Amino acid sequence: MGSLETERKIVGWAATDSTGHLAPYTYSLRDTGPEDVFIKVISCGICHTDIHQIKNDLGMSHYPMVPGHEVVGEVVEVGSDVTKFKVGEVVGVGVIVGSCKNCHPCKSEIEQYCNKKIWSYNDVYTDGKPTQGGFAESMVVDQKFVVRIPEGMSPEQAAPLLCAGLTVYSPLKHFGLKQSGLRGGILGLGGVGHMGVKIAKAMGHHVTVISSSDKKREEAMEHLGADEYLVSSDVESMQKAADQLDYIIDTVPVVHPLEPYLSLLKLDGKLILMGVINAPLQFVTPMVMLGRKSITGSFIGSIKETEEMLEFCKENGLASTIEVIKMDYINTAFERLEKNDVRYRFVVDVAGSKLIP
Repeated sequence: MGSLETERKIVGWAATDSTGHLAPYTYSLRDTGPEDVFIKVISCGICHTDIHQIKNDLGMSHYPMVPGHEVVGEVVEVGSDVTKFKVGEVVGVGVIVGSCKNCHPCKSEIEQYCNKKIWSYNDVYTDGKPTQGGFAESMVVDQKFVVRIPEGMSPEQAAPLLCAGLTVYSPLKHFGLKQSGLRGGILGLGGVGHMGVKIAKAMGHHVTVISSSDKKREEAMEHLGADEYLVSSDVESMQKAADQLDYIIDTVPVVHPLEPYLSLLKLDGKLILMGVINAPLQFVTPMVMLGRKSITGSFIGSIKETEEMLEFCKENGLASTIEVIKMDYINTAFERLEKNDVRYRFVVDVAGSKLIP
């Protein structure tokens, strides 16, 4: 156990500038303490947010940066005060790895809204060390921000649930939208959107997929089990669908008009924004006022909700639809993700990859 208190050198794949190109990078993991878990990474999902970060789209990137925040791994060692986990267990780490633990969100078990939250990567831990993500051999994480992966769930299937699955589950729970019989819309059928269809269907909702073209119709209806498919540019179909939906989960990560989708909502319907967009969106106020509609947002979910969501997915046999790759393919994967050329989440087989070619 003594080695847990010392720094160790590991290899990850890092971006060193805003081109976003990843290459092998050797660095020291931060000092580990009594509350920490040392995790050997098995799998890590690739999220659209990773692109924003490695390319400095939000103007906040620090390099070298090892991305990856959908991390599943095996516990190799635990600190002296760790009670939640044992060596050999399979665990997950998501978007945040720390918070102040004293503010209202932290005390209310919604630590993802803590103003002092610490991101899995592109951030600085309390000891001053930069945080680095899951495209690496190992991570050291405070036990509070680690979750157990349910038995029988494969690491590569579990990884995207830690962001994409959670991002959908949390607002449905928080806004009281879990009961069966609701009519929901999923706008955008990418990594988050495809999990939105699966989770909403498992909750007993009537699900309409809304997309900019017809090309994903068969996929949405036959493979994911959506009830309806709506092409947003088809004015007649959009008009027919007006005032029908209780909520829309908007996963689109680029600037887009909100008014066409607000028109689809019933009285008191909610448009829930999920995409990270670094430019203003617009709408005219009567679209909201005349139906007492809400435009709101939601950010990932809490550790407690992560555990609930994983159990929900296990009970309902839900898994993300993935393409598993090795680390040496990661730059190509990012290029394909920018073109939406993936069904629906890339997952890196980190443990099975040669990190130094």
